[in-house]
Amino acid sequence: MPHSDPRTLVSTAWLADHLADPDLRILDGSWHMPAAGRDARAEYNAGHIPGARFFDIYDISDNRSALPHMVPPVEKFMSRCRAMGVGDGHQIVVYDTAGLFSAARVWWLFRLMGHADVAVLDGGLPKWQAEGRALEDMPPVLRERHMTVRRQAHMVKDVTQVAAASKLRDAEIVDARSPARFRGDEPEPREGLRAGHVPGSRNLHYASLLNADGTMKDPEALRALFEAAGVDPAKPVITSCGSGVTAAILNLALERMGRRDHALYDGSWSEWGQFDELKVETG
Repeated sequence: MPHSDPRTLVSTAWLADHLADPDLRILDGSWHMPAAGRDARAEYNAGHIPGARFFDIYDISDNRSALPHMVPPVEKFMSRCRAMGVGDGHQIVVYDTAGLFSAARVWWLFRLMGHADVAVLDGGLPKWQAEGRALEDMPPVLRERHMTVRRQAHMVKDVTQVAAASKLRDAEIVDARSPARFRGDEPEPREGLRAGHVPGSRNLHYASLLNADGTMKDPEALRALFEAAGVDPAKPVITSCGSGVTAAILNLALERMGRRDHALYDGSWSEWGQFDELKVETG
């Protein structure tokens, strides 16, 4: 296990050692595919890491967009964080109930908003519970905290920028979906979307970056996986997936590898897959 880094990934042991820190804020960033039939907030209410607040990916998003859980307006992000008692000077640790899944999206969102002191809990709630560590079902006492936001516009890409990268090949578009969805061999879980991928993009399934216990592989292994996927290390990376959640696992991996030149395509396939004028590759 690589050392804990409070700006990318921390271990369960690190979190247990820092639980009582006054400036630590733990967020349950669990989210499930609609078809999973799971209620992330209800699961949080039933039991969570002591002191954790629930970060609602559905709510803290841009409700003006027809696309699912897009990046929220700055003002909305600030007000929701303030109400959760999360703000300037806090070390944030995000976990999820899957191990390492949607927590990376919350990590990326804080980074996008200019908050660098944020890490994902390696192995998430499953690892925490497997080690017999405490849970609680009491909601934390919330006190508002001021949050300053400095949006890092270079960390997010829109459809026009991704189309340009696809055409010019001046950045690597890396798709975190399963190989079968990438090739177009199986239908998309969201109705009305075409099958396939952005022309010229590479496929690196997010699950391949994880160990059997849901922790992330070490930086050397991650580097080898990106290389095996044909990603040119000299080019900046734009990550993509179904709806912008698992793509963030690739961003976390890149950051873990010491890469800073990466962004996330927020609309991802839920946007690209619906417009006939955008080209699609299969196979």
